[in-house]
Amino acid sequence: MKKFVVCITGASGFIYGKRLVEELSKNHFVHLVVSNAAYIVMEKEEGITKSDFLKSLNQNVEVISNQNIGASVSSGSYLTKTQGVIVAPCSMDTLAAVANGVSSNLIQRVCDVALKERKKLLLLVREMPFSLIHIENMRKVMLAGGIVASASPGFYNKPKTVDDMVNFVIGKVLDIFEVEHNLYKRWEG
Repeated sequence: MKKFVVCITGASGFIYGKRLVEELSKNHFVHLVVSNAAYIVMEKEEGITKSDFLKSLNQNVEVISNQNIGASVSSGSYLTKTQGVIVAPCSMDTLAAVANGVSSNLIQRVCDVALKERKKLLLLVREMPFSLIHIENMRKVMLAGGIVASASPGFYNKPKTVDDMVNFVIGKVLDIFEVEHNLYKRWEG
């Protein structure tokens, strides 16, 4: 069973992280770190409580506190045993911290360790429009070896629901990590 680290920050779009964890944990183990701001966004956007969310997770998910800077996933020797780190959604605050080497919580530390260990790191940014500061921070992360993706659904698959659009974005994330799925209809030309 492959292991992944998934982090959910306080950017709008909690559903991206939730859907990613649901899909990955079907066949893989997920270390999940959720920021306090993400739980607030979850309640506003999804209408579910932290307790209900945690109860909904399957047995392949280990939830780790964002304040637990000494967690196993904060160590390079452990993180190298995973497939990498996905931050979905990624707030501009987290992007800025990662781009500038700040590690004041576990999400930031895990991203920093992923970059130094050359593990795959994907930040699914969820903001619009971008400021020049955002673009510069994305550039820094990419130059350091990270992948920055925007939560931008495609429309060639003719989505009919919000879930269709979310599945497209999460499917593209899973493609980057070479995880098989059937979340969206692929382009056939």
